[in-house]
Amino acid sequence: MAFILNIETSTKNCSVGLSKDGICIALKEENNGDYSHAEKLHVFIEELLKEQNLKIANLDAIAVGKGPGSYTGLRIGVSTAKGLAYAANLPLIAVDTLKCLAKTITIEHGVVVPMIDARRLEVYSAIYNTNYQKTRAVEAQIIDENSFQEILNDQPVYFLGDGAEKCKEIIIHDNANFIASKFPSAKEMSQLSENQFNNNLFEDTAYFEPFYLKDFIVTPQKKK
Repeated sequence: MAFILNIETSTKNCSVGLSKDGICIALKEENNGDYSHAEKLHVFIEELLKEQNLKIANLDAIAVGKGPGSYTGLRIGVSTAKGLAYAANLPLIAVDTLKCLAKTITIEHGVVVPMIDARRLEVYSAIYNTNYQKTRAVEAQIIDENSFQEILNDQPVYFLGDGAEKCKEIIIHDNANFIASKFPSAKEMSQLSENQFNNNLFEDTAYFEPFYLKDFIVTPQKKK
């Protein structure tokens, strides 16, 4: 039973939500096709708390999407969450971004494959059953015509997220369903962060780092 501030910035969706007892009671998010987290995140947090007549000290925990996802987006979200948690002496909760994305849809049969764009033909993905239990670990994988074919032969597969859009022309199968307009959101974080709060699944605020999955690579500028 907790008031939790949920922060999700691993994709282009800059999302902040306030949950009470696992239910999202207020939400502010923006997905304008660009990464506006540095400009929007703190504004959203301040507005959300002001509208609910709350201060950081009134909260029970801070939750943040831990990744995988955008290196810059994750750094902004995690550094903000850590700063708030440390300053107010609140526990820090790290939520699996792909599970948060998976929970944006409900299916009765088959599996859900949330995908976050990792540039070129690569995606970050995992596989979840109808109860959102992970049946295949998170991977950074390069998509080709053979990807997921074995599981597609057995059941419907629902690919969703900004990584799914670029896979439609590559993964061809009657059981393949693509839902590209879904992004991880603080709304779906609400029940996940509540469950972790109730089970005392907290991070070490000083040492916690995002789950990048891959090393950040800086591309050198071309010489003129």
